[in-house]
Order: sequence, then structure tokens, then C-alpha cells
Amino acid sequence: MPILRGLILLIVALACALPAVADAYQVLLLISSRDKVYQEAVSGLRQGRDFSDRVIFLSDYAEADLARTIREDRPHLIAAVGDRALAAARKVRQIPVVSLMAVSFHRIPGSTPNITGVDLFIRPEHYMNLFAAMKLSRVGVLYDPEKSGYYLKKALQQASKSGIELLPKVVKSSEEVVGQLAKSRGEMDAIWMIPDASAVSHQSAEAYFLFSMRQQVPVISFSSSHLRLGAAVVIEADQEEMGRQAGEMVRAILQGTPVSELPPTTPRKIMLKVNQRVLNHLGIPAAAIMRLPNFSKE
Repeated sequence: MPILRGLILLIVALACALPAVADAYQVLLLISSRDKVYQEAVSGLRQGRDFSDRVIFLSDYAEADLARTIREDRPHLIAAVGDRALAAARKVRQIPVVSLMAVSFHRIPGSTPNITGVDLFIRPEHYMNLFAAMKLSRVGVLYDPEKSGYYLKKALQQASKSGIELLPKVVKSSEEVVGQLAKSRGEMDAIWMIPDASAVSHQSAEAYFLFSMRQQVPVISFSSSHLRLGAAVVIEADQEEMGRQAGEMVRAILQGTPVSELPPTTPRKIMLKVNQRVLNHLGIPAAAIMRLPNFSKE
């Protein structure tokens, strides 16, 4: 009987342990919110996945709950989608983190060695080639030094090589956009919108296109959503492809590649989209634009 009792206790103990094993996962997919902007990137990341994951929307979680989840679940890796998710994941130093769709990502590499990922910003030379094809010489750009100053520094270096004069205008909030554009009348022959929350927001976007109409200058943007508002040309990263890039990093880390051997990368599939109606109105030929290499054309 003692032997039988011991066997029963062992079976019960194993049965209790089985759900924990079954529920174990490799990747915590931490998403800033349920915003549609993240959906394509997440879809790309999970395509053909050969890893188990758990999805958490940070907007549904308290910070303390997230910390406890990570401590108890001990995932092998965190995939952080969006700035809020990256800020939360940055506090976890002992687990590799792959960042995706985060404007603030550029501040991380080097200072936090367990983090790598795909930068949201497109290499500035793509824009400089476009400006040259459009025969633009003076291009204005509004930016917040704290949010995109590093990118403007790269853009200015590239512009000098391309014969483009960039005219940077500092704004600290979207409320300053209208005033800064008003001061810029007659100074520029195009305006360049970049992913900077202080310079470009839902509230300030209209100001760019009013400026474009009144000054008869094209707006070049980073988001296809701006085409219907009046942008002339958009250079946009393929979000699903960015997700696939991040997914490749996830698999490599799970297979044993150290984060230090996976440096941050930039979007590899870039789409060029034009608003033919606006180009025609401004008298800008589309042919030279559509001949630019290294783009997927739409």
C-alpha cells in the first residue's frame, strides 16, 4: 500500500506539472496597443513562425502585472512592438529584446546590449535621391531635436553630398507647427515630413497640406495615409516586411546567435507612391520619379 500511495502521489504531481509545461512559450510578443498600425508588422513577424509565443497588449496590462508575468513565465525573448512596448521591455536586462515599429529605437543600441531590432526610419539617401529627381534644391523639414535630431544629422550629411539644401525648423510640440510653417513662407520649394511625434501628428498634419496649397510646393512624406490629404510623394517602409526582418532576428536568437552579432538594421523593402493629381497640379513630371531604382513602385 505505501508503494501504491507513493505512485499515486507521483502521478498527481506530474499531472499538476503538465499544464505549466504545456503553457510554456518562447517569445513574449509585447505590443504597445491594439492600433491597426502595428497589425501588418506583427503579421510579418509571425509568418511561418516555428516558435511558441504569447501576445500581450500593453494597453491592457498594468506595469506591475507585466513585470510579474515576465518573472513567472521567463520567456526566452521579448519582441517589443511600438515605443511603449520598447520602453517596458528596456527595463528587462536579462532577456534578449527585438524591437519593431518604435520611433525611439535609435536611442537604445549600445546603451542596452540585450536589445536589437529594426529601425523605423528609412535611410535618408533614399529621400535625397527623390529630391534630386524632382529637381528640388531647398527642402524644409520640421523636427524635434530630442526625437529625431540624430536622423536630421544623418540627413544633413547626405544632403550636402547630394547638392540638396535642407532647411531644418525646430518644433517642440505639434502646436508649434503652424507658426513655424508661417515663418517659412517663400523659403523652400518643398516640405519633408518625417516620423517625429512633435512635428507630425493627427492635429498638425493638416497644416502641412494647407501650406503646400498656399505656397504651391510639394509635401514629401513617410506615410501613405498622407497621400489622400495632399502629399505629392511618399517613401514608406513595408511594415509587413519589417516584421519579417524582426522575425528573422527572433529565430536567430532562439537558435543561439548572441544579440551582439545581430546589429540593428533598417527597413529593406521601401515603397515609392505618388499622388498623380497633386504632381500634375504642381507641374512636376512623374516619369523621373518612377524611374528611381531601389523602390517598389505604386
